[in-house]
Amino acid sequence: MLARRRSVTLIGPLRYVPALSPRHTWRKLVPELTAARVRAAFLETADLAASVLARPEVARFWEAPSALRLLSVRGLAGHLVRGATTVEVYLDRPEPEGEPISAAEYYARALPENEDITTPIHTAIRERGEGQAAAGPERLAADAAAACARLRERLASEPTTRLMSVYKETVLRLDDYLRTRLVELTLHVDDLCVSIGVPTPELPVAARAAAIETLLEVARLRHGDLAVLRALARRERDPVGALRVM
Repeated sequence: MLARRRSVTLIGPLRYVPALSPRHTWRKLVPELTAARVRAAFLETADLAASVLARPEVARFWEAPSALRLLSVRGLAGHLVRGATTVEVYLDRPEPEGEPISAAEYYARALPENEDITTPIHTAIRERGEGQAAAGPERLAADAAAACARLRERLASEPTTRLMSVYKETVLRLDDYLRTRLVELTLHVDDLCVSIGVPTPELPVAARAAAIETLLEVARLRHGDLAVLRALARRERDPVGALRVM
């Protein structure tokens, strides 16, 4: 008996799910990332990060090397907290003028393409993480939880048109900057859990979707769509590692 072929159904722009039999539950694999959903995903993921930071294993391995080269668990934990607290810092600045860029353009401009982690930008990132964590693990976890509470109230009152002046005076819309924070939070929650030997908790669906979408767009900006297609489906024609954007 021949196996039945499964068709593919288009749901919205670039949103595909398999056309399964009636006994399966239909669902979108990638949610529509509205401004409200991005903000909710950011707050949920920041809360999740705060709960990981409060784990006793963080304090236990505080001085140990992390899963990332040249970065201690202490420095990684501090860097993770900055994934949320920088939102407050930049919201406190006067709203800028100018044409905003996308989350992917921000990363394409801000981060070097090479993997040399001894460059000044990477050294500065590590130093800021260490500085954030200087007061110790308990204080850092408390600071993270307090920042989440403040941001929950503050983001509820910010309009979708809100512009922010961020790193190197780059102008982004608030919700595009939150997409960059979702990249940071999702990646570094996983990094920290691996570093302290605990399972990585399930990250919010919208957070994962925003992070993957942003990183994929960085790859497209840097290398072009043909290189990304080859990286996804023809690895023998992917000499530059187009999907490796960080």
